[in-house]
Amino acid sequence: MTRTRTYFVSDTHLGLDVKDPAARERRFVDFLKGIPAEETETLYLLGDIWDFWYEWRDVVPKGYTRVFAALQDLMDAGVRVCFFEGNHDIWSYSYFESLGMVRMTQPAVIEIGGKRFCIGHGDGLGEGDRGYKMLRAFFHCRTAQVLFSMLHPWFAFRLGNNWSKHSRLAKSEKYAFRGKDERLYKFCESFPEPVDYFIFGHYHCKVDMPVGSARLLILDDWMDGSDWLCYTPEEGITRK
Repeated sequence: MTRTRTYFVSDTHLGLDVKDPAARERRFVDFLKGIPAEETETLYLLGDIWDFWYEWRDVVPKGYTRVFAALQDLMDAGVRVCFFEGNHDIWSYSYFESLGMVRMTQPAVIEIGGKRFCIGHGDGLGEGDRGYKMLRAFFHCRTAQVLFSMLHPWFAFRLGNNWSKHSRLAKSEKYAFRGKDERLYKFCESFPEPVDYFIFGHYHCKVDMPVGSARLLILDDWMDGSDWLCYTPEEGITRK
């Protein structure tokens, strides 16, 4: 059977102690198990799959056994699983690759079924937002990573999870995407290569709008439900 399906998912924020984290993880596992492996070429994880992730040389976060088992089942069945770092699971080093996943860097331009896609998590793209970009650069700083790795995991994960609870995911209101005024829209509008689809996460809201002759789609988070995209050359983009 020809593999014609490509899936995109983002911002499940596994482990975030907001609303019902166990139900959120079950929904994600059900999604993974529901992917028809024999028809699927690639699953793209567009970042913030984990709400906080940090791995030491010999230590990774506990739990998520069913998630990793479902991902491994897909890869064993021949599905390529690619992942991007989000701003919450930025500190991944080699564990995902050791399982067989493929690390990608945003913005990545790929071709699927004759169409060109620009994909990634979506954070920090476009001009401006200097404060966030400085913070992101700090998180990527090797010195900061080494210093953080010196913390005992018991303390480190509590520090990281407490930081996450102050994010907008812990707030009741949804982010209102500002359309053509958003930095991400302007980034897509001025993108130097021809693209048919821009697909990102990060903003925690559903967006589907034109950018010139292209189409910008933003995936919602999984706090109250689920959201993913599937592309096939026959049907184009479909959304759950």
